[in-house]
Amino acid sequence: MKLLNVVRVLTVLIIVVALYALGLIGSYILGESDWLKNYTASSATADTAAVTPYDTNFHALWTQPADWRLEKLAPEKRSQIEYGKELIAHTAEYLGPRGKVKAISNGMNCQNCHLNAGTQPWGNNYFAVQANYPKFRERSGTVENQIKRVNDCFERSLNGKALDSASREMQAILAYIKWIGGDVPKKYIPRGSGIYKLKLMKRAADPDKGRIVYEQKCQSCHQANGEGVMAEGGRTYTYPPLWGEHSYNIGAGLFRLSNLAGYVKFNMPFGATYERPQLSDEESWDVAAFVNSMPRPSKDLSKDWPNIAGKPFDHPFGPYADPFSEQQHKYGPFKPIKEWKEKHKKKS
Repeated sequence: MKLLNVVRVLTVLIIVVALYALGLIGSYILGESDWLKNYTASSATADTAAVTPYDTNFHALWTQPADWRLEKLAPEKRSQIEYGKELIAHTAEYLGPRGKVKAISNGMNCQNCHLNAGTQPWGNNYFAVQANYPKFRERSGTVENQIKRVNDCFERSLNGKALDSASREMQAILAYIKWIGGDVPKKYIPRGSGIYKLKLMKRAADPDKGRIVYEQKCQSCHQANGEGVMAEGGRTYTYPPLWGEHSYNIGAGLFRLSNLAGYVKFNMPFGATYERPQLSDEESWDVAAFVNSMPRPSKDLSKDWPNIAGKPFDHPFGPYADPFSEQQHKYGPFKPIKEWKEKHKKKS
C-alpha cells in the first residue's frame, strides 16, 4: 500500500514537471514568457543592428543592363559602348597626362568618382543621366546637355580640359551612359541613383576628428600626404589622390561636403558598400570635412551660380542670398541654412 502511494506521488510529480516544461516550451513558441521576451529582445537588438538595412530605399535598387544584352547589338554599336566603358574605367590611360589619345586630365579615372564604371548603387552612378538630360542646372543657369555634363567632369573632377564634342571618345562615353540608363523612364530617378544623402548633423563637421578617421581608415590606401599611389607604368593611380595638385579641384561636385560624406558612407574605406558600411554617419561627415579642408587645385568659379539664391546649402563659397557665413556653408551645421532657404523660397 505504501509502495502504491509512493508511485502515485512520483507520478504526480512527473506530471507536474512535464506540464511545467511544456509551459516553458509553449511560452517559447508563443513568445509569452517575460524572461524569454527580455532575452530575445536584447539579443535581437545586437543582431538587428548588424543586419538591418540602413534605409528602406535600399530595397529593389536599380541595376545596370545585363551583359548578355550587348551581344544583341550591332557589332559597331557594341564596340562603341565597350570603348566608352573602357574610357570611364581607365580614363588616364587614354586621356591622362601620358594618355594614348590626348593629354587633357590629371591622371585620375572617371571611375574613381563614378564607381564600377558608373554602375555602383549609391556610388555616384549614371543610372538617371539618360532619363534626365537635357535639364536646367542652377550652377550654370542654363539647360545643359550630356556633353556639357561630361566636360564639367573633365574640367572639375579631373582638373583638365574639355573633350571635343565630336570626338570618338566623347561619342563613346555618351553611348555608354545611354546604355547604362536606357531602360529608365523619362524624368525618373530610380532608387540607388547618384549619391546617398545622409541625414544632416546637429553640429558642424569637424576636420580634426576627420583626420583621426582618415589616419585609421583611409591613409593605408591614399597615403599620409593624400596623394594616392601611382600604378606601375605611371599612367594612372592604383589609389587616387584625395588632395594635392593631381586631385579634383574646388569646382568639383565632391567638394560639396554633403556629396563627399554620402559618397564616403557607402563606398569607403575599401570594401565598404551600402549593404556593409564601415563608417558611422558622423565619421563620414568628419572625414569628408578633413579631406576637403586640404589644399587642392583652384578654378575660376565666377560664372557659376548666376542666381546666388540657387546655391546649395553646402556650397563653400560666397556671396550668398542668406545671412550665414562661408564657414557654416562649408562645414555646417546645415539644417539652419536649409530651413532659412525653405522659409524664404520665392513662391512660383
